[in-house]
Amino acid sequence: MNITIVGSGYVGLVTGTCFAEMGNHVTCIDIDQEKIDKLKQGIIPIYEPGLDTMVLKNVKNGSLHFSTNLEDGLRNSKVVFIAVGTPMGQDGSADLQYVLSVASEIGQKIQKPMAVVDKSTVPVGTADRVADVIQKELNKRQENIEFHVVSNPEFLKEGAAIQDFMKPDRIVIGADHEIAFQTMRDLYAPFTHNHDRMIEMDIRSAEMTKYVANAMLATKISFMNEIANICELVDADVNQVRIGIGSDSRIGYSFIYPGSGYGGSCFPKDVKALKKIAEDKGYSAGLISSVEEVNDKQKLVIAEKVVKRFGEDLSGKTFAIWGLAFKPGTDDMREAPSIYIAKELVRRGAKIKAYDPKAMHEAKTFYLKDTSNITYYDSKYETLGEANAMILLTEWKEFRSPDFEELKMKLIEPVIFDGRNQYSHLRLEEKGLEYYQIGKRTEFSNGQ
Repeated sequence: MNITIVGSGYVGLVTGTCFAEMGNHVTCIDIDQEKIDKLKQGIIPIYEPGLDTMVLKNVKNGSLHFSTNLEDGLRNSKVVFIAVGTPMGQDGSADLQYVLSVASEIGQKIQKPMAVVDKSTVPVGTADRVADVIQKELNKRQENIEFHVVSNPEFLKEGAAIQDFMKPDRIVIGADHEIAFQTMRDLYAPFTHNHDRMIEMDIRSAEMTKYVANAMLATKISFMNEIANICELVDADVNQVRIGIGSDSRIGYSFIYPGSGYGGSCFPKDVKALKKIAEDKGYSAGLISSVEEVNDKQKLVIAEKVVKRFGEDLSGKTFAIWGLAFKPGTDDMREAPSIYIAKELVRRGAKIKAYDPKAMHEAKTFYLKDTSNITYYDSKYETLGEANAMILLTEWKEFRSPDFEELKMKLIEPVIFDGRNQYSHLRLEEKGLEYYQIGKRTEFSNGQ
């Protein structure tokens, strides 16, 4: 099938590349000429395991093309995906200017019947607005071309997006016409060959499903972090509590690991957007608001532990930070706890020595570029020299089994703050290390 993907960012590029991998002829469109030129050369603007190899393979075999001209794609396509950004507005709502701009251009240039698929995460009712915009442009042209707007939300995890797309848990399709449903069945048939994972529903329910899915996962994270904080107060161990409740099949173990809060491009934005959707209808979403409030506080819990251990004034202190990305497997630092923790420690006079396998360029050029007293290193052990403590903030595999004797030798003081509870099972105190984690009370060496 001939497909056009408008927007060659994270979602658009992964979507287009995976469709091309299954034998479709895909044209990815973007208004950024520099990005398109780099993609044609095989230079990928994001880090996602396996994506660069798959892009190069499909460009080489002619299945995947890149262009800045929408007409190049629409000319022969049966389906056009809208996969542009929906940044968060100041009031928490999703900004639809790019989605509606693409819809307008589709209306101006469409020449044949087509399915127009919203792949971007958009508020309930967006498909209606997209259809209205396209129809208005067709009316101006005095053209009568059949089109159907479809909602097909993405459920890609950063760091595992290729796997998620090629072997999906579910494929949600929202449409209002059998022609649209059949087109999407044909398109996704190779991905559902062994098991039918397609769920068909009305458009508004499909639009709502994406927000609810992310809000549910964010709720589990904030709930467990709230429990972790309570555990510290009553001298319980949240790591044991997690095992105790996770063994209940109704609860399970997914997303109940305590830590420094969630970040990334989806959870923070989608929780805020869902809250705003409710507010616009006159409903106060108390639970959703609490999820956000707990998460905002949780991002500074590790910084608060550092202050309890070393004092309010951190002048003259240096801290090694292992991990800057909001999660392993990505270079994404959007809303990462590391941003808030690093800034808070620097605000109190500390110096930071940081290392991350993939996200240091993002930190240097954007997220922490205006934060002074941060130095970046090429390996985790290089950060330890002359540091008063190590702070773990991203659970990259290379951090799972470090040489603790080397940590003790290089750090000024053998202190570890674990923002992801990666070492909670190792009894580090018996190895001569001061170990502070989330959800288990530890007496600070200064008596607090």
